[in-house]
Amino acid sequence: MSAAFTALVIFLFTGALLPVNRTFRQTPGGVLVFVASNGTHTDVVLPLQDSLTGRRWRSHFPDSSFQARFAGYEYAAFGWGSEGFYLASYDHQLHGPATVLRAAVPGPALMHVRFLRQAPHPGPHMVPLRISAAEYRVLTSQIAASFRQDSLARYELRNAAGYTPHDFFFRATGRYHALRTCNDWTVRTLRRAGLRAPLKSPLAGPVLYHARQAK
Repeated sequence: MSAAFTALVIFLFTGALLPVNRTFRQTPGGVLVFVASNGTHTDVVLPLQDSLTGRRWRSHFPDSSFQARFAGYEYAAFGWGSEGFYLASYDHQLHGPATVLRAAVPGPALMHVRFLRQAPHPGPHMVPLRISAAEYRVLTSQIAASFRQDSLARYELRNAAGYTPHDFFFRATGRYHALRTCNDWTVRTLRRAGLRAPLKSPLAGPVLYHARQAK
């Protein structure tokens, strides 16, 4: 094992333990957001429309029929990840070594958006946070910047359908690779908005752990 590899492993494990924005405190009456996980991947769950900041996500989705389809939905889960890894997951089977190795080298990314009829229930894999309007503006700006947009500022669909009738893939900015994973995207997004997060974490567990420590 080379010294560089050993240093990288130490950095990743140490980064997962070290909190950034450790003085972050929740805002009573603030915008309700969530940090979510399926055990391996993390998402940021946001209201589709918020009265405190005026952010309206629906206006950026492809067309009026798409927007009308989800008019009664209140929240959406946003995640970023490897295009190849996401699309290889359509069969819900375990990924083979070739898929994992391809995702380790720089490649295109997608945004995964899952629409929710209402705010999710807090639980072991769903951490609620009340944040200020200023923090929410930064948080949503970070997420919006991860979408590729057309000339009308609409997000570009990658596929006509996702895993279910309620989720879709959109073309994303940035390149996915072994040192910039889906969970690293969540960490950076939370950190830049001033929310508590690990310094660095390729794994989902530390992301939820640090979000849960927010008072």
